[in-house]
Amino acid sequence: MAISDHELTQAWTTVLKLSKLEPGQTVTILTGAHTHPQTLATAIVAAQAAGAIVNRLDMLPVNGGKSHSRDPLAYLGTTPLTGNAAAMAMCKASDLVLDLMLLLFSPEQVEILESGTKILLAVEPPEVLVRMTPTLQDGERVSAAGERIAAAKTMHVTSQAGTDLICDLGQYPPVLEYGFVDAPGRWDHWPSGFVLTWPNEGGSRGRIVVDRGDILLPMKTYASAPLEMTVVDGYVTKIDGGLDAELLLDYMAAFDDPEGFAMSHIGWGLQDRARWSTLGLYDREQTIAMDARAFAGNFLFSLGPNTEVGGARNTACHIDIPLRGCTVSLDGVDVVRGGRVVEAEATKVAAE
Repeated sequence: MAISDHELTQAWTTVLKLSKLEPGQTVTILTGAHTHPQTLATAIVAAQAAGAIVNRLDMLPVNGGKSHSRDPLAYLGTTPLTGNAAAMAMCKASDLVLDLMLLLFSPEQVEILESGTKILLAVEPPEVLVRMTPTLQDGERVSAAGERIAAAKTMHVTSQAGTDLICDLGQYPPVLEYGFVDAPGRWDHWPSGFVLTWPNEGGSRGRIVVDRGDILLPMKTYASAPLEMTVVDGYVTKIDGGLDAELLLDYMAAFDDPEGFAMSHIGWGLQDRARWSTLGLYDREQTIAMDARAFAGNFLFSLGPNTEVGGARNTACHIDIPLRGCTVSLDGVDVVRGGRVVEAEATKVAAE
């Protein structure tokens, strides 16, 4: 359902206030061929109303001939900023970059953040942005979960479907996604509401069972039958199953990159306003499926790159798979049990 300009401008105003935008600061809005015009127009109005100096940097698309999908997450690694010194200088000279194009998992994004610039990604449809406008409570809940990850040495994930995965932790920091950027050099994604980290290199092993109804991204499909992944020394070495497994393997084979089979980020959803069922209500090209990644109690795991936390694995192949019904434990203490967030553990650190 359509959203009025007033509603979306109000949402932007909330997000920019949470992101501590101050009068006189510089905001650069990155746009591309698929930027939603209403999202752009209302972002400009809200940022100017906050007293910011606002620039728009419109970039030409890349990778279209390499990607096997129109989804912006279907081919990563190079961006319109790659090798573009002038555009990079503009972003690094800004206090805040509103990414309405999508820079995710790129060396350019890391370089901009290292300069102290904040980056907020927002590419979902306007009605999704408004429904999941972030709150301070979102930040507190995700931050508490991040503290649990930072203190843990092992994550163990099980399910009645047969998942039994052990991941050693500590090499990489937690990443907090709660929908706003409230510190210099911080990146976030509106909408979101989940916590993640990367397992130690070579430090994950076991079995992952993607059950019927779990979601394969960027395919944006619900699994029609179970498929099983074998994880050895940090890599998926085998994928068994029916048609879904065949489609996944064929898609990944197109990248011709063994690093696409490496375990990437792992974590769980904490956003009560996100729904598992929402993906079934949209055409595939309308959304990048943040509901699927953020809905409370999912176990979200990924295959592919680790550049977001300073790793060297810059593969263009990136697979996200949120699972339902899992139990996630950190050092033997459940933080998600049977697909439901254990609230006592989710809020424990914040209370302390």
